[in-house]
Amino acid sequence: MFSGLGNIHWEVIFQLVFVALIMLAGPAVIFVLAFRNGDL
Repeated sequence: MFSGLGNIHWEVIFQLVFVALIMLAGPAVIFVLAFRNGDL
């Protein structure tokens, strides 16, 4: 019944998670700089 869980491609899932974190890191840095009223 749950034999399909063994076929999950964990590497693909982890890659998608890391790509999402990288995409969120850019706006996060800009938001922090704007919040602190700082320059680069």
